[in-house]
Amino acid sequence: MGFSVIIPARYASTRFPGKPLADLQGKPMVQHVYERACESEADRVLIATDDERIAEVAQQFGAEVCMTSSDHPSGTDRLQQVVSDLGYYADDIVVNVQGDEPLVPARIINQVAHNLIAEPEASISTLSEPINDIESLLNPNVVKVVNDTRGMALYFSRAPIPWPRNSFSAEQGQSVMPEGYSWQRHIGIYAYRVKLLNDFVKWPPAPIEETECLEQLRAMWNGARIHVAEADEQPPAGVDTPEDLERLRAFLEQGS
Repeated sequence: MGFSVIIPARYASTRFPGKPLADLQGKPMVQHVYERACESEADRVLIATDDERIAEVAQQFGAEVCMTSSDHPSGTDRLQQVVSDLGYYADDIVVNVQGDEPLVPARIINQVAHNLIAEPEASISTLSEPINDIESLLNPNVVKVVNDTRGMALYFSRAPIPWPRNSFSAEQGQSVMPEGYSWQRHIGIYAYRVKLLNDFVKWPPAPIEETECLEQLRAMWNGARIHVAEADEQPPAGVDTPEDLERLRAFLEQGS
């Protein structure tokens, strides 16, 4: 069974307007993402955008582009429009690769797709990586995930879950990474069954989703199973701000 990759790319980012077109080693950032996705085993790679400037640039470097509405409240809604407009079947699988992940390894694109193919009870699959420092464990911008023995997610949270009661006692404080458990940071790459996308856009936002500001909790609230596996390769950090882009440029220059 094959899969497609869809790369949502918005121009109107609050923190970094025009981010997909930002120059990175002589190419727009979204082109780097597209080229990494094309290195995967995907049968089809598309860029989904609501902006003609991004569409024009993407077509110039040979990408297939799907224009979407500018009114979508989330990237998941944008994905659903693409699969609907292109007539995807309910059991088709698509991988969402963010347009601000220029160094995303093809290996983990394949991994998340194959994991979903292998888990018929799951509607979504995603990845994680170990948390090794106390700062990340306590950082609400680092999303934590807990799964069961089969790899099915139990919960995603911005809080340190599970809470290490004995280690974080009043006497010991919260200054040292606790032992005895492998905390996991969620990596924001997803594979979806198209049926889940079609259902998702019909569901209202869930209370836990609005509380945590985590969209995947809407799927869990409505009974969808999410498979989680530790990533075969840890992806480099994405680009959220101009400062992130400068750090990535410096990193690439050091490696060249």
